[in-house]
Amino acid sequence: MTEQPAEPGMQRIPGGVFTMGSLRGYPEEAPLRQVRVDSFWIDEAPVTNRDFARFVAATGHVTLAEIAPDPALYPGMAPEMAQPGSLVFTKTAGPVPLDAYQLWWRFAFGADWRHPWGAESDLDRDDLWDHPVVHVAWEDAAAYARWAGKDLPTEAEHEYAARGGLDGCDFAWGDALAPDGRMMANYWQGLFPFANTREDGWERTSPVRSFPANGYGLYDMIGNVWEWTRDWWEERRATPEKPSPEACCTLANPRGGTVKRSYDPLQPDIRIGRKVLKGGSHLCALNHCQRFRPAARHPEMIDTSTSHIGFRCVKR
Repeated sequence: MTEQPAEPGMQRIPGGVFTMGSLRGYPEEAPLRQVRVDSFWIDEAPVTNRDFARFVAATGHVTLAEIAPDPALYPGMAPEMAQPGSLVFTKTAGPVPLDAYQLWWRFAFGADWRHPWGAESDLDRDDLWDHPVVHVAWEDAAAYARWAGKDLPTEAEHEYAARGGLDGCDFAWGDALAPDGRMMANYWQGLFPFANTREDGWERTSPVRSFPANGYGLYDMIGNVWEWTRDWWEERRATPEKPSPEACCTLANPRGGTVKRSYDPLQPDIRIGRKVLKGGSHLCALNHCQRFRPAARHPEMIDTSTSHIGFRCVKR
């Protein structure tokens, strides 16, 4: 069998079978199921601002965050909100209810991939060129992937790659979050959303490759930024009647669900499709959103961009 040529900046992941999901995390991570994926290539690290700038220079692509929203698509929108912008995380002054996300997320006018912390931030001044690109909606990520001759990973591909060959472990590096006190990823240390002790060295995003690679030579598969996948969100929950469901057979190269429309309580008159995010971000903490694990998953509206969501690409 001939050796496949190397893809610059990518790692080849051998095909195989792994146990997808977890019974020790959130309900939507169940059931445990045996999944087989074919071999594929995946970016060693998330797409950076430097990478994304080359794409924009070559194509003239304008991201969703740089376009004023159409009030006709968002019934009830205040006219003054029809300006370009995106969601930016802002620390609170002290403890707040952890289900009140509106207290730490603000829609910042002028926030986009060039201004990730808001209109006042700057890639040059803040030395962010090698940080993951953020404020990219799903179609922005998909457009980059098409331009690069790649694709976005499926949820199964992302989880398989994130595990780095460690089947069944809680984290991408084993079963201890910080083995011997060593920080293995960029996540929130301290009490979210007001007290970050920055034991990992970072308040927000970090340059890619700042933390050790996993067993497949991949960086930042956990923490730093959430990453878009190509799969539509599907609920998979354990129930009181069946608390530990198990898949009956090995699934081959699963490809998510069909297009779904999810209810948004802030916009009750419309339904918005959601894609699966994987990997967690620098805002995951022990007291909130413990999704700094390969099995963790989260739904995100495809028309939404934030300061903690990025992506990486694959080739099959």
